[in-house]
Amino acid sequence: MLKGLGCDLVEVRRVARGMENPRFLERVFTEGEREAIAHKGASAAAGLWAAKEAVSKALGTGFVGFALRDIEILTDEDGAPHAYLRGGAQARLAALGALSIWVSISHDGGFAMAVAAAE
Repeated sequence: MLKGLGCDLVEVRRVARGMENPRFLERVFTEGEREAIAHKGASAAAGLWAAKEAVSKALGTGFVGFALRDIEILTDEDGAPHAYLRGGAQARLAALGALSIWVSISHDGGFAMAVAAAE
């Protein structure tokens, strides 16, 4: 059963500007996410940012009670994104009575968007 739904839209150029400051990457993204960004660039970073925002909205709180890095978005061998929660984000998922988060990311025309569903 659906427990929460979130979406977000991000301009790739805005994330690229943030990436000029190395502390931005360390503050927002996990080590695994930073590895993906190193290979794929600002477009990937924007998609991951949008996915984190979408997950926080699906959890119904925004980033209240947990940090950006409590949500990790990694892709499987087929390129499908998966959300891994820890800390306060995992606690919020449990409080919703949800067991998992589904994530989809898309890119077009200088934008990245993501949708997340808590189930």
